[in-house]
Amino acid sequence: MTSPSQVDDDRGCLRLVLAVPLTLLTLIAAYFCWTALTISPSGSWDDDAYAGIVLSCVLTLASAGAAAVLWLVPSVRRTMPWWWILPALLLGVVAGARWVVSG
Repeated sequence: MTSPSQVDDDRGCLRLVLAVPLTLLTLIAAYFCWTALTISPSGSWDDDAYAGIVLSCVLTLASAGAAAVLWLVPSVRRTMPWWWILPALLLGVVAGARWVVSG
């Protein structure tokens, strides 16, 4: 009977440790994406609302980009499956679309 290698045993712990920053960055992106989607300008003259939408979109893209950069590190990519980064990327796409539509 063979036992799992030490590398396989550590991978579960490493996955748990790496899940924390990826999850936090995705939650930050989700919050700012929600903010960008819920801000509604009162009219074409409402520059403050448009500035809030742009700021929320930029912060969503920044946190989603940070999650993607973290996932691109080779040791993280070997440990975390590709679908871990998918929610952050989808939030980035939604924020990008909101930014284009609002401008």
